[in-house]
Formats: sequence, structure tokens, C-alpha cells
Amino acid sequence: MLVDSHCHLDFPEFAPELDAVVARANDAGVKAAVTIGTTLKNFDNARAIAERFAQVWCSVGIHPHEAEVELLEDATPLLERAKHPKVVGIGETGLDFYYEHSPRDLQAKNFRVHIAAARETGLPLIVHTRDADEDTIAILEDEMGKGAFPGLIHCFTGTKRLADAALALDFCISVSGIATFKKSDKLRAVIKDVPLDRLLVETDAPYLAPMPHRGKRNEPAFVAHTAAMLAGLKGVTQDELAQATTDNFFRLFTKAKRPQ
Repeated sequence: MLVDSHCHLDFPEFAPELDAVVARANDAGVKAAVTIGTTLKNFDNARAIAERFAQVWCSVGIHPHEAEVELLEDATPLLERAKHPKVVGIGETGLDFYYEHSPRDLQAKNFRVHIAAARETGLPLIVHTRDADEDTIAILEDEMGKGAFPGLIHCFTGTKRLADAALALDFCISVSGIATFKKSDKLRAVIKDVPLDRLLVETDAPYLAPMPHRGKRNEPAFVAHTAAMLAGLKGVTQDELAQATTDNFFRLFTKAKRPQ
């Protein structure tokens, strides 16, 4: 089996055929998925989808794009929602200096509040970072010094320095369809050196469809293409890659229950 560790099933692109999307994922061997929280305003939608499908979990968080609109003073709103049995992670959160839809200082403030929630709950921190490697590393290392917390870098597109820093913090690295693109040689070179026991796979659906579906709406079933590429890159069979990334997922997302 495979796990899509990061998708957005609550986004409107999936509303007309959500049952079919989940069924196609199951048929493709993707037996579990996490639909990721990006705003508190829409959290109830993500939670409802996780409640509707036994194999779907959810997270609670505020995307860095939304930091100015949903600025947190403390972790209470995250902690309250994290009590739900289907909430298995904190985020996505982090820093996006590519678009900068929210001021950098507000992104950093929300990032640190999410870290506090991950530390208190023991749920993994789901980190979004784009064009912000050094600031992301600095915040993670500073906060880790205040007390350990689990986590991962989602949709990893960063440098070897970011990968090494994340691994040193005992984080996992999650690989998306971007790693299958023809021009992603540098990214694949970084991912190749990440230990197999630290890798997860994801779609970030409805975005970033892997080859051969690039340019189309992404969906959880397509994580199989990313996994196949990753198996070749790591020199293991597809079954071995699936076993490793699935084991890694359930080791990190301890609140999620492995399907029978």
C-alpha cells in the first residue's frame, strides 16, 4: 500500500466527484491519505471529509499565505481542534518568501505557534517552505532547543543544506510530483541521498500532478507515479519503496491507524 501524506480533498476542485477520487486512490493502492488544513475557517470541511472516509485523516493549520488573515496569538485554537480523533498533524505552516502573500514576520509568528502546538500534542509539524531555507532552518533549530517535536518538510524542493538540517532534527522529507519533472535533476540528486527510512510520498493534490499527468488536476491515486520514480532513484523495488514510505508515515503520524 501507499499513503498520500499531503493532499487537499476539501478544495472545490474535488467536490463534484469526491467519492470517485477516493475510490480511484484505493484502486491504485493508495490506502490512506491526509487532507491538510490551510485555514481555521475551512477546518470543519477538512474534518468532515476525514470523518466521511475511514482511510482519510486530516490536519489543523494555517498556511503561511493566510498568516495575516488568521494570525494566532497562542496555540489554543490549534490545540482545541487537534483533540478530534481524526486530526493527526499540525499544519501546514512555515514560510513562503516566493509569493509573500503575508508579511514575513507574521508568517514566522504563526510558524512558532504551530511548533508550540506540535510540541504540546506530539503530533507532527507539517512544514511548507519556499525560497526560505535559511529562515526555516533557523526557526526550527531555535524551537527544537526549547523542546523536541516531530515533523516533516512537505513537498520538498529545497537545497541539500535544508535536507541535512531537517534530517539532523529527526524530521522526515516528503516527496511530491515535482521530483518527477524533467528539469528536477538537482532536486532528485538531493533526494537520492535522503535515507529511505526518512522518506514519505505525497501529491499536494489538486496541484503538482506528477509525470505523466503534469498539467492535469492532481489526485491521490497519482502518488503511485511519484513512488515509482522514487523507487528507481533509490535502487529498490516499488514494493520495497511502498513498504518503507508507509512504515515511515505511520511511525511519524502515530495517531493515524494503519488500515487492516
